[in-house]
Amino acid sequence: MSDYPIALWSFNLGRAPASVEVLARLIDEEMRKSAATGARLIMLPEYFIECCLAFKPADLTPDLEMAFLADVGVELLKLVAPLPQKHGISILLGTMPVKSDNGITNSAFLLTADGRCIRQDKLCLTPFEQDPETWRLTPGSELVVFELDGLKMAILICLDIEMPALSCLLAAAKPDLVLVPSMTEKLSGYNRVFGCAKARAVELMCAVAVCGVVGVSKGTTQNESSVSGAALYVPCEESLGFTGVAAEIAATDGTGSEEPFLTCAVPMAELTALKDGKAEVWPGAWSAASVSLIADDAAEIVSK
Repeated sequence: MSDYPIALWSFNLGRAPASVEVLARLIDEEMRKSAATGARLIMLPEYFIECCLAFKPADLTPDLEMAFLADVGVELLKLVAPLPQKHGISILLGTMPVKSDNGITNSAFLLTADGRCIRQDKLCLTPFEQDPETWRLTPGSELVVFELDGLKMAILICLDIEMPALSCLLAAAKPDLVLVPSMTEKLSGYNRVFGCAKARAVELMCAVAVCGVVGVSKGTTQNESSVSGAALYVPCEESLGFTGVAAEIAATDGTGSEEPFLTCAVPMAELTALKDGKAEVWPGAWSAASVSLIADDAAEIVSK
C-alpha cells in the first residue's frame, strides 16, 4: 500500500456549540473538507464532547456531568453515523462517557466508511477519572485490533499510550497505525503522551497518530486548561528522515482560539519494507521472555 492520508483535529473546546445538532453539523463540514483533500480517516481527541457542557442544565452538579455527556454522546453518535458513508471518510469520534451496568466508561468510537462502528474503552484511568466526587469512571478490559482500508490498527486513549505493558501486548498483533486521542491539562501531560507515542512508534515499527483537545469548555467545572498539539510519529529510521517525526504541530493552550489541524500521510510502503527487514536494528516483537529479573541482593552476591 502507498501512503495513507489522515487528518488530526485538535478540537478547541471553546467552540461552545449551542446544541448537539450544531456540533454534528460542524463535524459534517469538517469531514466534507477533509475528504476533499483525499484523507481517508479523521480523528478527534479524547473528551472533545466536553464542549457540550456549554449547553448543560443550569443546575447540573459535577458528579452528574458524565451522565449528561453520555446522553449527549448517544445523540451525537446517531447524528454522525451516516456521515462516513456520505463523505467516504472514516472518523474516530474522539472519546465520550458511555453508561453500562458496570458504570461509565471513557470510550472511543471509530465510525468507518464501510459502515462499521468500532469501540475502544480506555484501559488505564487517571486519578481524576477515578474520583468519586466528580468523573468516576470504570476501566475497560479489552484492547481491540481491527483492519481498516488494508491497515491493521488499534486505539490507545491518552494514558494508555504511556503504558509499556500495553505496547508489549499489542506488539504481537503487528499494527500499522495506532490512534491516540488525548486530553492533557498541562504541558507536562502533553509531553508525556506525545513522548510515549513517539516511543511506541519505535517499539512497534509502526505509525502513531496523536491529537488532543485545546482550550476550555464554556461550562466546565473541572478542566481549567487543555494543552495539546497534533503529530504523526514513525520509527526513527534514515528512510523516514531520522527523527521519528513525520508531521507535527506544536502544543498550544488554545486560549487564542488556536485549533491545530494536521493533514498528513502514513508512509505505509516504507513501514512495510522496514518491518520486512530493511530496519537498522529492530528485532521485531521482542518479548524479553528469555530474560530473568535479578533482585539487588542477589546481584550483590554474584558480584562478590
